[in-house]
Amino acid sequence: MNWLGRTLEAEVGPVAHGGHCVSRVDGRVVFVRHALPGEVVLAEVTEDKGGSYCRADAVKVLEPAPERVEPPCPVAAECGGCDWQHATHDFQRELKSRVVAEQLSRLAGIEWPVTVEALPGGPLGWRSRVRLIAGKDGRAGLRAHHSHRVVPLDGCPIAVPGALDAVLSRRWRPDTEVEVTADGDGRTHVRELSVVRGKRRARQLAGGTAVQNAAGRDWKFDAHGFWQVHPAAAGMFAQVVGEWAGASSDALVWDLYAGVGLFASVLAGQVGPGGEVVAIESGRRAVADGEVALADLPQLSWRCGRVEHVLRDLPGRPEVVVLDPPRSGAGRAVVESIVERAPARIVYVACDPAALARDVATFTGGGYRLERLRAFDAFPMTHHVECIALLSR
Repeated sequence: MNWLGRTLEAEVGPVAHGGHCVSRVDGRVVFVRHALPGEVVLAEVTEDKGGSYCRADAVKVLEPAPERVEPPCPVAAECGGCDWQHATHDFQRELKSRVVAEQLSRLAGIEWPVTVEALPGGPLGWRSRVRLIAGKDGRAGLRAHHSHRVVPLDGCPIAVPGALDAVLSRRWRPDTEVEVTADGDGRTHVRELSVVRGKRRARQLAGGTAVQNAAGRDWKFDAHGFWQVHPAAAGMFAQVVGEWAGASSDALVWDLYAGVGLFASVLAGQVGPGGEVVAIESGRRAVADGEVALADLPQLSWRCGRVEHVLRDLPGRPEVVVLDPPRSGAGRAVVESIVERAPARIVYVACDPAALARDVATFTGGGYRLERLRAFDAFPMTHHVECIALLSR
């Protein structure tokens, strides 16, 4: 059975993780993008690998939901960069709240009321980091959803205003990737990534060292290394992590997946000069930038390596562990290593609710309980959502 290319009439059901809603047609599950719960749509099947489900895009809305709006971007239906431009901002957050709650229930067995909070600045003009790719015609754009096809852009309403102007106004060698970062000082940094004679080459075209301010500090680091994409996110997350960590004076604490040390700097202030903060980060440039930025904190030490490897030989029993893993989550090995050390509190910063729920399930299996959770709309118009969870024994 293959429905690829078919147009189906579908009654749209609940939202699912990934920026789509669930429908059922003739006994099969259909994941429909660009639809909203409660709508009736015509949907064209865009992917069908057989089996019990397929994927489709809504191409005509027969019965719209009251929360449906006109997307602010003319290529929202094609571009893979956004998922929910056709919904009001309030309803986007409601959809994300449902997703986080569903993932916790299904994967961790925890029923938890979730309210996704807006960050300052509104749903547009927030994206400070964008990776573009040049199509066959040399125009820069973003890939279509689940596709290698490049959708050329004249602008991007969710990007920091003006950040993409120079990149979008010129032509590039086809398949060239272009990374753009707008920093806290209003400067734009541009790096070109291309393949020359089979080798990947990076060339800095503008800037290179970003400046940001968060947690009471000015930070200077690789403009294309990790930092929160939303301008208000780093400061807000550092505040919540600090409040929930509550590390004691002279305590030992760990900051895993530390980046340049945003959370480590907050923890160092809590433990004071008699305490110890161990920051673990696999990126050598991030560690080097962090060592320079936090050179005034002798209670902070760095370990460069993969977290799961460093933890094997790391001595001590920390009072608090903070972790901010990649989208795939920390995983069972890291979680079990943390549980073995029995910290009093664990503060988990997550950019994927499914990964968070899986890891929370492992923590609860090790004797921890979920105490608090806050969720933030750090990526408006997309399906992504940031969560911060506090676990304790």
